Amino acid sequence: MAEEQQLRLDLDDLRHLESIAKRPRVLSLLSSEIRDLDAKLSRVTAATAAARQAVVAAEKATVNVDAVNRSYVTLGSFSWDQDNEKIKIYISIEDAEQEKVDTVFKPMSVDVKFHDIHGKNYRFAIPKLNKEILPEKCKLVVKPNKVIVTLVKASKGNWLDLHLTEDKLKRNLDKDKDPMAGIMDLMKNMYEEGDDEMKRTIAKACSDARCGKTADPLKSYP
Repeated sequence: MAEEQQLRLDLDDLRHLESIAKRPRVLSLLSSEIRDLDAKLSRVTAATAAARQAVVAAEKATVNVDAVNRSYVTLGSFSWDQDNEKIKIYISIEDAEQEKVDTVFKPMSVDVKFHDIHGKNYRFAIPKLNKEILPEKCKLVVKPNKVIVTLVKASKGNWLDLHLTEDKLKRNLDKDKDPMAGIMDLMKNMYEEGDDEMKRTIAKACSDARCGKTADPLKSYP
């Protein structure tokens, strides 16, 4: 940078001298020197630009390597509730910083990555949501001891679960059979065939059960 600046100053002086010179020999010498310095300046400028690009490329490569090698601890404990238009997911995590959280909302998924919390990285993800959301309207807010993820539903109504049913069944294939599975299937059938009041009651029961408010998903069912 210093050499480039000095060359520009030299050229300015030479061009000034050329503008006031009158003798042909002097003009010829000045013109020749100006051409040489101009060519040298072009080489120096190109070398400087190439060096800058190399530095930027190296920095990007370092960031990409760090991202690939970064490991995450899965956050599986959370609670959630909903109204007719939105779903709120409450993730218990302390000392998260908003600027160190990467959130990706898609129509059928949500992926949240927490970086550098006491030297560890954490991740919360739902790869297949129960129904579609509006990514551009969703948001994440960091609190002192928790994170609130707000999902805006693409269509109004109650969700029986956050996960897509087919995806949830697939994830449970390798697990022992859930003794509550029969009851949950019954509730889903009742929800699908019931009126609006029944749907609201069942949806609230499912939400309370996932938040730990009741161990029995049918407890609040009249």
